[in-house]
Amino acid sequence: MKTVATYRTYAEAERAVDFLSDKGFPVERVAIIGAGLRTVERVTGRVTTGRAALEGAAQGALIGLLFGLLFGLFFDGPAFFGVVLYGLVAGAVFGAVLAAFYQAAQGGTRDFGSVSGIEAAGYEIQVEQEVADRAQELLGQLARS
Repeated sequence: MKTVATYRTYAEAERAVDFLSDKGFPVERVAIIGAGLRTVERVTGRVTTGRAALEGAAQGALIGLLFGLLFGLFFDGPAFFGVVLYGLVAGAVFGAVLAAFYQAAQGGTRDFGSVSGIEAAGYEIQVEQEVADRAQELLGQLARS
């Protein structure tokens, strides 16, 4: 594989590969390579015991609802709805208590929420050696347009 172009963003690299495709280039011989990878953690906000309990209740309610629907299949009529409602409520209560306990047990060592991801400093377009000259020629046309 040979690097024929570099871009700052993934969108730019994607646009280049799309351009190659539009020109009939065999894109199955192309790779987009992220270079300079790093982990980025974006803080989403403060997490209190109350907020943890609320989020735990929501997650527990969904899990309880799924189990209630699953076990409700063995019942008919009003009993079905009773099992589903019981699963929903029990899941919400259990989720809230468990999440609140877990947050309180941390003792304030991590009282914020976050989302982690991997980002690249740049992106390289690499193609197989046999078609590298044609790719560079086409990408030169893209740069001029």
